Amino acid sequence: MISKKMQPLVANNSVIRAMFEEGQKMAKEFGAENVFDFSLGNPNVPAPKEVNQAIIDIVTNVDPVKVHGYMSNAGFPETRKAVADNLNRRFGTGFNENNIIMTVGAGSALNVILKTMLDPGDEVICLAPYFVEYGNYIRNYDGELVVISANPEEGFMPKFGELEEKITSKTKALIINNPNNPTGVVYPEEVIVRLAELLDKKQKEFGTVIYLISDEPYRELAYRGAQVPYLTKYYANTIVGYSYSKSLSLPGERIGYIVIPEESDGAREFFDAAVIANRVSGSVNAPSLMQLVIERCIDAKCEVEYYERNGRKLYDELTAMGFECVEPEGAFYLWMKSPVSDEKEFTAKAKEYNILMVPGSSFAGPGYVRISYCVSYEQIERSIPKFKELAKNYF
Repeated sequence: MISKKMQPLVANNSVIRAMFEEGQKMAKEFGAENVFDFSLGNPNVPAPKEVNQAIIDIVTNVDPVKVHGYMSNAGFPETRKAVADNLNRRFGTGFNENNIIMTVGAGSALNVILKTMLDPGDEVICLAPYFVEYGNYIRNYDGELVVISANPEEGFMPKFGELEEKITSKTKALIINNPNNPTGVVYPEEVIVRLAELLDKKQKEFGTVIYLISDEPYRELAYRGAQVPYLTKYYANTIVGYSYSKSLSLPGERIGYIVIPEESDGAREFFDAAVIANRVSGSVNAPSLMQLVIERCIDAKCEVEYYERNGRKLYDELTAMGFECVEPEGAFYLWMKSPVSDEKEFTAKAKEYNILMVPGSSFAGPGYVRISYCVSYEQIERSIPKFKELAKNYF
Protein backbone atom coordinates (compact mmCIF):
# COMPACT_ATOMS: atom_id res chain seq x y z
CA MET A 1 0.00 0.00 0.00
CA ILE A 2 1.35 3.44 -0.88
CA SER A 3 2.11 6.02 1.79
CA LYS A 4 -0.48 8.48 3.06
CA LYS A 5 1.76 11.28 1.82
CA MET A 6 1.63 9.92 -1.74
CA GLN A 7 -2.11 9.23 -1.85
CA PRO A 8 -3.22 12.83 -2.54
CA LEU A 9 -0.49 13.21 -5.15
CA VAL A 10 -1.76 10.17 -7.00
CA ALA A 11 -5.34 11.43 -6.72
CA ASN A 12 -4.35 14.85 -8.06
CA ASN A 13 -1.92 13.67 -10.71
CA SER A 14 -0.77 16.55 -12.92
CA VAL A 15 -3.56 17.66 -15.22
CA ILE A 16 -0.91 18.88 -17.66
CA ARG A 17 0.69 15.46 -18.00
CA ALA A 18 -2.70 13.77 -18.15
CA MET A 19 -3.75 16.10 -20.96
CA PHE A 20 -0.49 15.37 -22.78
CA GLU A 21 -1.13 11.63 -22.55
CA GLU A 22 -4.65 12.20 -23.84
CA GLY A 23 -3.19 14.10 -26.78
CA GLN A 24 -1.00 11.12 -27.65
CA LYS A 25 -4.05 8.85 -27.74
CA MET A 26 -6.04 11.32 -29.84
CA ALA A 27 -3.17 11.67 -32.32
CA LYS A 28 -3.31 7.92 -32.96
CA GLU A 29 -7.08 8.06 -33.38
CA PHE A 30 -7.47 11.19 -35.51
CA GLY A 31 -3.97 11.68 -36.95
CA ALA A 32 -1.37 13.97 -35.40
CA GLU A 33 -2.06 16.73 -37.93
CA ASN A 34 -5.71 16.87 -36.77
CA VAL A 35 -5.01 17.20 -33.05
CA PHE A 36 -4.05 20.61 -31.64
CA ASP A 37 -2.22 19.89 -28.42
CA PHE A 38 -1.38 23.05 -26.49
CA SER A 39 -1.01 21.32 -23.13
CA LEU A 40 2.67 20.74 -22.39
CA GLY A 41 5.57 23.20 -22.41
CA ASN A 42 7.73 20.93 -24.56
CA PRO A 43 9.84 23.18 -26.86
CA ASN A 44 9.42 22.62 -30.59
CA VAL A 45 12.47 24.73 -31.46
CA PRO A 46 15.56 22.52 -31.92
CA ALA A 47 18.57 22.97 -29.66
CA PRO A 48 21.23 25.35 -31.04
CA LYS A 49 23.62 23.61 -33.43
CA GLU A 50 26.49 24.24 -31.00
CA VAL A 51 24.87 21.81 -28.57
CA ASN A 52 24.87 18.84 -30.94
CA GLN A 53 28.39 19.66 -32.09
CA ALA A 54 29.59 19.81 -28.48
CA ILE A 55 28.01 16.44 -27.67
CA ILE A 56 29.74 14.79 -30.64
CA ASP A 57 33.10 16.33 -29.84
CA ILE A 58 32.94 15.50 -26.13
CA VAL A 59 31.92 11.88 -26.67
CA THR A 60 34.55 11.48 -29.39
CA ASN A 61 37.52 13.28 -27.92
CA VAL A 62 37.22 13.65 -24.14
CA ASP A 63 38.45 11.01 -21.70
CA PRO A 64 35.49 8.64 -21.02
CA VAL A 65 36.25 8.72 -17.31
CA LYS A 66 35.68 12.47 -17.41
CA VAL A 67 32.56 12.18 -19.57
CA HIS A 68 30.83 9.40 -17.65
CA GLY A 69 32.50 9.35 -14.24
CA TYR A 70 31.77 10.77 -10.84
CA MET A 71 32.56 14.36 -9.95
CA SER A 72 31.96 16.71 -7.03
CA ASN A 73 28.27 16.60 -6.07
CA ALA A 74 28.14 20.35 -6.76
CA GLY A 75 29.24 19.69 -10.35
CA PHE A 76 32.39 20.21 -12.40
CA PRO A 77 34.24 23.32 -11.14
CA GLU A 78 34.88 24.40 -14.75
CA THR A 79 31.17 24.25 -15.59
CA ARG A 80 30.21 26.13 -12.45
CA LYS A 81 32.80 28.80 -13.23
CA ALA A 82 31.48 29.10 -16.78
CA VAL A 83 27.96 29.64 -15.41
CA ALA A 84 29.18 32.22 -12.89
CA ASP A 85 31.22 34.10 -15.48
CA ASN A 86 28.26 34.16 -17.87
CA LEU A 87 25.96 35.61 -15.20
CA ASN A 88 28.57 38.19 -14.25
CA ARG A 89 28.95 39.35 -17.85
CA ARG A 90 25.22 39.68 -18.38
CA PHE A 91 24.01 41.03 -15.06
CA GLY A 92 26.99 42.66 -13.40
CA THR A 93 27.02 40.17 -10.53
CA GLY A 94 30.09 38.92 -8.69
CA PHE A 95 29.65 35.14 -8.59
CA ASN A 96 32.27 32.41 -8.75
CA GLU A 97 32.07 28.61 -8.93
CA ASN A 98 31.48 28.45 -5.18
CA ASN A 99 28.12 30.17 -5.65
CA ILE A 100 26.87 27.63 -8.22
CA ILE A 101 25.53 24.08 -7.82
CA MET A 102 24.68 22.15 -10.99
CA THR A 103 21.33 20.34 -10.73
CA VAL A 104 19.02 17.96 -12.56
CA GLY A 105 16.95 20.78 -14.04
CA ALA A 106 14.91 23.45 -12.27
CA GLY A 107 12.57 20.96 -10.59
CA SER A 108 15.49 19.36 -8.82
CA ALA A 109 16.95 22.79 -8.05
CA LEU A 110 13.76 23.89 -6.31
CA ASN A 111 13.55 20.65 -4.34
CA VAL A 112 17.17 21.02 -3.21
CA ILE A 113 16.57 24.63 -2.20
CA LEU A 114 13.42 23.80 -0.25
CA LYS A 115 14.95 20.73 1.41
CA THR A 116 17.87 22.87 2.53
CA MET A 117 15.78 25.63 4.12
CA LEU A 118 12.50 24.14 5.35
CA ASP A 119 11.57 22.77 8.76
CA PRO A 120 8.12 21.18 9.26
CA GLY A 121 5.45 23.87 9.43
CA ASP A 122 7.50 26.57 7.71
CA GLU A 123 5.42 28.56 5.24
CA VAL A 124 6.25 29.22 1.59
CA ILE A 125 4.29 31.84 -0.34
CA CYS A 126 3.32 31.44 -3.99
CA LEU A 127 1.75 34.15 -6.16
CA ALA A 128 -1.27 32.80 -8.01
CA PRO A 129 -1.41 31.70 -10.70
CA TYR A 130 1.71 29.57 -10.26
CA PHE A 131 3.32 26.40 -11.63
CA VAL A 132 1.29 23.44 -10.44
CA GLU A 133 4.19 21.52 -8.86
CA TYR A 134 5.24 24.23 -6.39
CA GLY A 135 2.77 23.01 -3.80
CA ASN A 136 3.98 19.43 -4.13
CA TYR A 137 7.60 20.49 -3.82
CA ILE A 138 6.82 22.43 -0.64
CA ARG A 139 4.88 19.54 0.89
CA ASN A 140 7.77 17.18 0.08
CA TYR A 141 9.57 18.76 3.03
CA ASP A 142 6.52 19.26 5.28
CA GLY A 143 6.24 22.94 4.49
CA GLU A 144 2.94 24.81 4.28
CA LEU A 145 1.81 26.44 1.04
CA VAL A 146 0.40 29.96 1.36
CA VAL A 147 -1.28 31.33 -1.77
CA ILE A 148 -1.64 34.99 -2.69
CA SER A 149 -4.75 35.22 -4.87
CA ALA A 150 -4.60 36.17 -8.54
CA ASN A 151 -4.86 39.81 -9.54
CA PRO A 152 -6.25 39.98 -13.11
CA GLU A 153 -7.36 43.59 -12.67
CA GLU A 154 -3.71 44.69 -12.53
CA GLY A 155 -2.18 42.38 -15.10
CA PHE A 156 -1.58 39.56 -12.61
CA MET A 157 0.94 41.59 -10.63
CA PRO A 158 1.22 40.69 -6.92
CA LYS A 159 -1.49 41.80 -4.49
CA PHE A 160 0.81 43.59 -2.09
CA GLY A 161 -1.85 44.24 0.55
CA GLU A 162 -2.74 40.56 0.79
CA LEU A 163 0.93 39.59 0.62
CA GLU A 164 1.84 41.82 3.54
CA GLU A 165 -0.98 40.35 5.62
CA LYS A 166 0.04 36.76 4.89
CA ILE A 167 3.74 37.11 5.68
CA THR A 168 4.17 35.81 9.24
CA SER A 169 6.93 34.74 11.59
CA LYS A 170 6.59 31.27 10.00
CA THR A 171 7.24 32.53 6.46
CA LYS A 172 10.48 31.01 5.19
CA ALA A 173 10.33 31.86 1.51
CA LEU A 174 8.42 33.31 -1.40
CA ILE A 175 8.69 31.72 -4.84
CA ILE A 176 8.58 33.98 -7.88
CA ASN A 177 8.62 32.75 -11.48
CA ASN A 178 9.70 35.42 -13.98
CA PRO A 179 8.62 35.37 -16.83
CA ASN A 180 5.61 33.65 -15.40
CA ASN A 181 4.17 30.25 -16.17
CA PRO A 182 1.21 30.24 -16.86
CA THR A 183 0.40 33.91 -17.57
CA GLY A 184 3.37 34.92 -19.73
CA VAL A 185 3.71 38.21 -17.83
CA VAL A 186 7.06 39.70 -16.81
CA TYR A 187 7.32 41.22 -13.33
CA PRO A 188 9.04 44.59 -14.01
CA GLU A 189 11.72 46.26 -11.94
CA GLU A 190 9.32 48.45 -9.96
CA VAL A 191 7.43 45.36 -8.78
CA ILE A 192 10.66 43.59 -7.82
CA VAL A 193 11.88 46.64 -5.89
CA ARG A 194 8.61 46.85 -3.99
CA LEU A 195 8.66 43.12 -3.29
CA ALA A 196 12.24 43.29 -1.99
CA GLU A 197 11.39 46.24 0.26
CA LEU A 198 8.40 44.38 1.72
CA LEU A 199 10.38 41.20 2.41
CA ASP A 200 13.21 43.17 3.99
CA LYS A 201 10.72 45.04 6.17
CA LYS A 202 9.15 41.77 7.32
CA GLN A 203 12.55 40.19 8.05
CA LYS A 204 13.30 43.08 10.40
CA GLU A 205 9.82 42.99 11.93
CA PHE A 206 9.99 39.29 12.81
CA GLY A 207 13.74 38.92 13.24
CA THR A 208 13.73 36.05 10.75
CA VAL A 209 15.26 35.18 7.38
CA ILE A 210 12.83 35.19 4.45
CA TYR A 211 14.26 33.85 1.21
CA LEU A 212 13.14 34.93 -2.24
CA ILE A 213 13.34 31.87 -4.49
CA SER A 214 13.67 32.92 -8.12
CA ASP A 215 12.51 30.14 -10.47
CA GLU A 216 13.97 31.09 -13.86
CA PRO A 217 13.49 28.50 -16.62
CA TYR A 218 11.98 31.16 -18.91
CA ARG A 219 14.44 33.99 -18.18
CA GLU A 220 15.79 34.12 -21.75
CA LEU A 221 12.31 34.08 -23.32
CA ALA A 222 11.27 37.73 -23.06
CA TYR A 223 9.74 39.69 -25.94
CA ARG A 224 9.85 43.15 -27.43
CA GLY A 225 12.62 44.42 -25.20
CA ALA A 226 11.03 43.35 -21.91
CA GLN A 227 13.66 43.33 -19.17
CA VAL A 228 13.67 40.52 -16.60
CA PRO A 229 15.36 41.87 -13.44
CA TYR A 230 18.10 39.71 -11.92
CA LEU A 231 16.82 39.34 -8.39
CA THR A 232 20.06 38.88 -6.45
CA LYS A 233 20.80 42.54 -7.25
CA TYR A 234 17.62 43.67 -5.47
CA TYR A 235 17.36 41.39 -2.43
CA ALA A 236 20.26 39.80 -0.56
CA ASN A 237 18.43 36.64 0.48
CA THR A 238 17.63 35.55 -3.06
CA ILE A 239 18.32 31.97 -4.14
CA VAL A 240 18.04 31.24 -7.89
CA GLY A 241 16.96 28.02 -9.58
CA TYR A 242 17.57 27.80 -13.33
CA SER A 243 17.04 25.30 -16.15
CA TYR A 244 18.33 25.05 -19.71
CA SER A 245 15.16 23.18 -20.72
CA LYS A 246 13.69 26.20 -22.46
CA SER A 247 16.68 28.44 -23.15
CA LEU A 248 18.51 25.67 -25.05
CA SER A 249 15.50 23.43 -25.85
CA LEU A 250 16.84 20.61 -23.67
CA PRO A 251 13.89 19.60 -21.45
CA GLY A 252 14.67 15.89 -21.55
CA GLU A 253 18.30 16.38 -20.56
CA ARG A 254 17.40 17.74 -17.12
CA ILE A 255 20.23 20.21 -16.61
CA GLY A 256 20.16 23.38 -14.53
CA TYR A 257 21.77 25.09 -11.56
CA ILE A 258 21.31 26.87 -8.24
CA VAL A 259 22.83 30.26 -7.40
CA ILE A 260 23.59 30.97 -3.73
CA PRO A 261 24.98 34.53 -3.46
CA GLU A 262 27.65 35.34 -0.90
CA GLU A 263 25.49 38.12 0.56
CA SER A 264 22.63 35.72 1.38
CA ASP A 265 22.18 34.65 4.98
CA GLY A 266 24.63 31.90 5.99
CA ALA A 267 25.70 31.46 2.38
CA ARG A 268 28.55 29.01 3.00
CA GLU A 269 26.51 26.81 5.33
CA PHE A 270 23.58 26.95 2.90
CA PHE A 271 25.83 25.97 -0.01
CA ASP A 272 27.30 23.00 1.86
CA ALA A 273 23.87 21.85 2.99
CA ALA A 274 22.44 22.21 -0.53
CA VAL A 275 25.22 20.02 -1.93
CA ILE A 276 24.25 17.33 0.59
CA ALA A 277 20.55 17.83 -0.19
CA ASN A 278 21.38 17.34 -3.86
CA ARG A 279 23.12 14.06 -3.04
CA VAL A 280 20.56 12.59 -0.65
CA SER A 281 17.66 13.53 -2.93
CA GLY A 282 18.81 10.67 -5.15
CA SER A 283 19.96 12.90 -7.98
CA VAL A 284 23.48 12.90 -6.48
CA ASN A 285 24.77 15.26 -9.17
CA ALA A 286 23.75 16.75 -12.50
CA PRO A 287 24.42 14.63 -15.63
CA SER A 288 28.14 14.75 -16.41
CA LEU A 289 27.84 14.88 -20.21
CA MET A 290 25.39 17.76 -20.13
CA GLN A 291 27.53 19.70 -17.68
CA LEU A 292 30.39 19.50 -20.16
CA VAL A 293 28.03 20.59 -22.95
CA ILE A 294 26.82 23.60 -20.96
CA GLU A 295 30.41 24.64 -20.27
CA ARG A 296 31.05 24.80 -24.01
CA CYS A 297 27.65 26.25 -25.01
CA ILE A 298 27.18 28.76 -22.21
CA ASP A 299 26.65 31.65 -24.66
CA ALA A 300 24.38 29.79 -27.10
CA LYS A 301 20.91 31.24 -27.60
CA CYS A 302 17.50 29.85 -28.49
CA GLU A 303 15.24 31.32 -31.17
CA VAL A 304 13.19 33.65 -29.03
CA GLU A 305 11.69 35.19 -32.16
CA TYR A 306 10.05 31.85 -33.01
CA TYR A 307 8.09 31.82 -29.77
CA GLU A 308 7.28 35.51 -30.03
CA ARG A 309 5.79 34.98 -33.50
CA ASN A 310 3.71 32.04 -32.28
CA GLY A 311 2.40 33.99 -29.31
CA ARG A 312 1.56 37.03 -31.43
CA LYS A 313 -0.31 34.91 -33.98
CA LEU A 314 -2.45 33.19 -31.36
CA TYR A 315 -3.09 36.36 -29.39
CA ASP A 316 -4.18 38.34 -32.46
CA GLU A 317 -6.37 35.55 -33.84
CA LEU A 318 -8.07 34.60 -30.56
CA THR A 319 -8.76 38.15 -29.44
CA ALA A 320 -10.23 38.90 -32.88
CA MET A 321 -12.64 35.99 -32.30
CA GLY A 322 -13.78 37.54 -29.01
CA PHE A 323 -11.64 35.69 -26.50
CA GLU A 324 -10.00 37.71 -23.74
CA CYS A 325 -6.26 37.00 -23.42
CA VAL A 326 -3.27 38.35 -21.51
CA GLU A 327 -0.76 39.63 -24.06
CA PRO A 328 2.35 37.49 -23.52
CA GLU A 329 5.57 39.29 -22.61
CA GLY A 330 7.65 36.16 -22.15
CA ALA A 331 7.75 32.36 -21.70
CA PHE A 332 5.57 30.55 -24.26
CA TYR A 333 2.10 30.49 -22.74
CA LEU A 334 -1.09 32.34 -23.58
CA TRP A 335 -3.34 32.90 -20.58
CA MET A 336 -6.92 33.12 -21.83
CA LYS A 337 -10.09 33.85 -19.91
CA SER A 338 -12.70 31.15 -20.21
CA PRO A 339 -15.93 32.40 -21.81
CA VAL A 340 -17.82 30.43 -19.13
CA SER A 341 -17.18 30.50 -15.39
CA ASP A 342 -16.17 26.84 -15.24
CA GLU A 343 -13.04 26.63 -17.35
CA LYS A 344 -13.06 22.84 -17.12
CA GLU A 345 -16.36 22.87 -18.97
CA PHE A 346 -14.71 25.06 -21.60
CA THR A 347 -11.67 22.78 -22.00
CA ALA A 348 -14.03 19.82 -22.36
CA LYS A 349 -15.87 21.65 -25.15
CA ALA A 350 -12.53 22.53 -26.80
CA LYS A 351 -11.60 18.87 -26.76
CA GLU A 352 -14.59 18.18 -29.02
CA TYR A 353 -12.70 20.19 -31.63
CA ASN A 354 -9.44 18.32 -30.87
CA ILE A 355 -8.03 21.35 -29.07
CA LEU A 356 -6.21 20.55 -25.83
CA MET A 357 -5.69 23.30 -23.24
CA VAL A 358 -4.99 23.13 -19.51
CA PRO A 359 -7.62 24.41 -17.02
CA GLY A 360 -6.41 27.41 -15.03
CA SER A 361 -7.46 25.83 -11.74
CA SER A 362 -4.40 23.59 -12.14
CA PHE A 363 -2.39 26.79 -11.54
CA ALA A 364 -4.65 28.26 -8.84
CA GLY A 365 -6.13 30.43 -11.58
CA PRO A 366 -9.75 29.28 -12.05
CA GLY A 367 -11.72 30.87 -14.85
CA TYR A 368 -8.74 30.83 -17.23
CA VAL A 369 -6.98 28.33 -19.47
CA ARG A 370 -3.33 27.98 -20.42
CA ILE A 371 -2.37 27.53 -24.06
CA SER A 372 1.22 26.39 -24.60
CA TYR A 373 2.40 27.74 -27.96
CA CYS A 374 5.86 26.14 -28.09
CA VAL A 375 4.55 24.15 -31.05
CA SER A 376 5.12 24.48 -34.77
CA TYR A 377 3.78 27.60 -36.44
CA GLU A 378 2.01 25.28 -38.88
CA GLN A 379 0.07 23.68 -36.02
CA ILE A 380 -1.08 27.09 -34.89
CA GLU A 381 -2.24 27.94 -38.41
CA ARG A 382 -4.10 24.63 -38.71
CA SER A 383 -5.77 25.19 -35.34
CA ILE A 384 -7.30 28.59 -36.18
CA PRO A 385 -10.35 27.20 -38.07
CA LYS A 386 -11.05 24.88 -35.13
CA PHE A 387 -10.78 27.76 -32.66
CA LYS A 388 -13.24 29.68 -34.81
CA GLU A 389 -15.68 26.78 -34.64
CA LEU A 390 -15.20 26.67 -30.88
CA ALA A 391 -15.77 30.41 -30.59
CA LYS A 392 -19.16 30.14 -32.31
CA ASN A 393 -20.43 28.38 -29.18
CA TYR A 394 -19.85 31.53 -27.13
CA PHE A 395 -19.79 34.68 -29.28
